[in-house]
Amino acid sequence: MFSRFQRFYTSIKVAADVVMLTGAFVLAYVTRFEGPIPVMYGLPAWDETLLSLATVLLVFPFTYQQARLYVTNRARTHIGEVFEVFKATVMATLIVVALTYFTRERYSRLMLAFFAGYAFVGVSAVRLALRAVLSEVRRRGYNLKTVLVIGTGELGQRVIETVEGHKELGFRVSGVLTLGDERPGELVRDIPVLGHVKDVDAVLDARPVDQVVIAVPLEQQAAVKPLMEQLALRTVDVKVVPDLYQYVTLYGGLEEFGGLPIISLQGDPMTGWNMVAKRVFDILFALVAIVLSAPVMVLVAIAVKLTSRGPLLYAQERMGMDGRTFHILKFRTMRTDAEASGALMASKDDPRRTPIGTFLRKYSLDELPQFFNVLTGDMSLVGPRPERPVFIEEFKRQIPRYHLRHKVKAGITGWAQINGLRGQTSIQKRIEYDLYYIENWSLLMDLKILVRTALGGFLSKNAY
Repeated sequence: MFSRFQRFYTSIKVAADVVMLTGAFVLAYVTRFEGPIPVMYGLPAWDETLLSLATVLLVFPFTYQQARLYVTNRARTHIGEVFEVFKATVMATLIVVALTYFTRERYSRLMLAFFAGYAFVGVSAVRLALRAVLSEVRRRGYNLKTVLVIGTGELGQRVIETVEGHKELGFRVSGVLTLGDERPGELVRDIPVLGHVKDVDAVLDARPVDQVVIAVPLEQQAAVKPLMEQLALRTVDVKVVPDLYQYVTLYGGLEEFGGLPIISLQGDPMTGWNMVAKRVFDILFALVAIVLSAPVMVLVAIAVKLTSRGPLLYAQERMGMDGRTFHILKFRTMRTDAEASGALMASKDDPRRTPIGTFLRKYSLDELPQFFNVLTGDMSLVGPRPERPVFIEEFKRQIPRYHLRHKVKAGITGWAQINGLRGQTSIQKRIEYDLYYIENWSLLMDLKILVRTALGGFLSKNAY
């Protein structure tokens, strides 16, 4: 039921956005071609106009979805919501401009500018109005579904927190039943304890309850069977939150296979269209980056050859997605005998560096050949920075969940790097940032990281 309400709420937002985008497009057309602005080359053909509208209605909702504008986020303020709509609208407009430029010879840039403005105002207004309506409905207590939670432990408290944190879905926890020593009248997360689990029949007879959620830890599962037998005689909806969810790490959840419910404790974030979209994104941007940085790479290559003897490039073994190893490419910044005595991490004032090596590392110019690693599929533009296998075994033993960073491709830059976590900084903190990136990934997030990197995110006092 929770997921059905969430999908319904999301579908309302999508439908409202489509209506507003269509209205904004029509208004932009009228403003541009039927207003006081002179029309120099005549009206565009209807088939061209309809194709533009179809492009808008495909690109904008997809971009909004990537910007997580269809995900419930009660912590987001009204201003924050409007700002996210603005960023996503600008991004979607740029995508539409690019698609139009490469697929057609003629289109009205001015009309598209009008449309972007109208779309931003219209979508923002609808979002704020929807929030206001839902807030008023909740305040008046209309259409609320009452929930009785069974279990006062950590799992039960998590259920209460989740339900109360998504009040826009229309659920309210009316009370909890305990399997422990709590007494009636005591509060658990500000929700009253109505009695012991054995009193479930009396509680359901005394008050209206639409749904019972059983949140009992594994060590108390023996009490669930008689409870289910009692609830089977009633018409109330019954949901069970399995205690296994405490072991969910990354992209876990409930799945279904051939009608068989399966709890996934650990999943793969890059599957299906997400994987395709990220790969296409990597290839296109890597090709552009190689073309733009080619003159710089030529100059760096000349500098490396003139200042030290040895190969131009250095291929070092690193571990990437799913634990597979590959050879990362760099311009050589150290002497050829730098690791004659074994693998060592680079350090400040490292004596093994070549005369040009310090400069190249400081400005991350030694990393430019990694765009070719992206083209071959060994790396992504954005992702956790790859480590050397010789160091990884030690990190796995020291840092919980370290291995989860290998669920995605390694990147040239990443969320941790643009936040200053480079070089000999906290590995623990770096992993936290890497996992945050994986759990919150979107193409817009990748673009944000690339923009911040291009604007100076590759510079760091810890780069050496």
